[in-house]
Amino acid sequence: MSDGRIVDGFQEGASHSEGQGYGLVLAAMFADHFSCRTIIDWTERHLAVRDDALLSWRWRPNTVPQIEDPNNASDGDIFYAWGLLLVSNLVGDESLRVRATRIARDLDRLCLIDLPDSSGDVVLLPAVNGFVREEGILINPSYYMPLAMTQIAAATGTQRLAQAASSGMALIDRLGEIGPVPDWVLVDGDSLTKPPDGFSSQSGYEAVRVPLFALWSGHARSPAVLAHVKATSTFGSEATPTRIDPRTGEVSERSGHAGYAAVSRLGECAAGGGVGSLMPRFNSDQPYYPATLHLMSLLVQITTYPRCVPL
Repeated sequence: MSDGRIVDGFQEGASHSEGQGYGLVLAAMFADHFSCRTIIDWTERHLAVRDDALLSWRWRPNTVPQIEDPNNASDGDIFYAWGLLLVSNLVGDESLRVRATRIARDLDRLCLIDLPDSSGDVVLLPAVNGFVREEGILINPSYYMPLAMTQIAAATGTQRLAQAASSGMALIDRLGEIGPVPDWVLVDGDSLTKPPDGFSSQSGYEAVRVPLFALWSGHARSPAVLAHVKATSTFGSEATPTRIDPRTGEVSERSGHAGYAAVSRLGECAAGGGVGSLMPRFNSDQPYYPATLHLMSLLVQITTYPRCVPL
C-alpha cells in the first residue's frame, strides 16, 4: 500500500472506493500522516473521475479501461468524506474539508431520496444509478454508517445526511427485530421485502458491517446488534457464522478469519454490559476484508467500549 492503493486480493487485486475510505479513516484515527496523504493522492488520481464529486466504485489493474463501471458506491463516498474531515482536523488542511463538503452535497443531491409515504424518512441509495426500481427501492443496510453520516452533516451543513442516518438506523432496528439484518432489502412503501434475483437476502459478508457500524455509532442495544450476537456468539471454538438465514437462523457458511469473530465478540460484550471481551488478537494473516473489520472492531472497543478490553 506504499502508493496509497488498498488492494482486495480476493477481488482480482481490485481497489474500491469503500476500501480507500476505510483505509483513510483508519489512517486518520491512528494519526498516520504518510498513509493519509498517499491514500488521498491515489484516490483522487484514480477514482475521482466522475462529472460530480463522487468516486467511481471500482478500479482494476488488469482491465482496459481500468474503470469499466463509472457508477459510485455511497458507502465508499461516506467513508472517504469522513476520512477527509478527520485528516483535515489532524493536519489543519482546509482544502480537505472543502473536498468533503463537495462529496456530501452530491450525496445529498444524487443519493438521498425522500420516501413517498409522507413519513419524512430519507433513504440512502447504494449508488446514483440502478437502485430505484418499479417494485421499490433497493437498499443495502450496511451502507449506513450513522456516526460518519452525522459527523459529516455537522461539519458540512448537509443536514439531510443526518436525517438519512436516523431513518437508516430505524430501518436497521426494524430488520433486527426479525433476525440478523440481510445484505439487501427492497423497500416498498412501509413494506420490507426480499430483494430481486441477484441480490442476497441472507445475512452475509456485507451485513456483518451493520452491527459493527451500529456499535461504532453508540447503539449497543440495537436489535440489529442483539440479533447478530445471538446468531454468531455461540460458535465456541468453531469458525464464525458468516452467512445466516435472517428468518430461520440457519447457518450456511462460516469463516475462521479472526475479523468476523472480533465483530461478534465486541457486540456480545457491548450489548451485554459486561467487563472484558473474548475478542481475538489481531492477526495480519487475513484477507483485506476481515482484517479491516478486525481493525475497526479494535478501534471501536478502545474509543467507545473501553470496558470490553480483550481478555
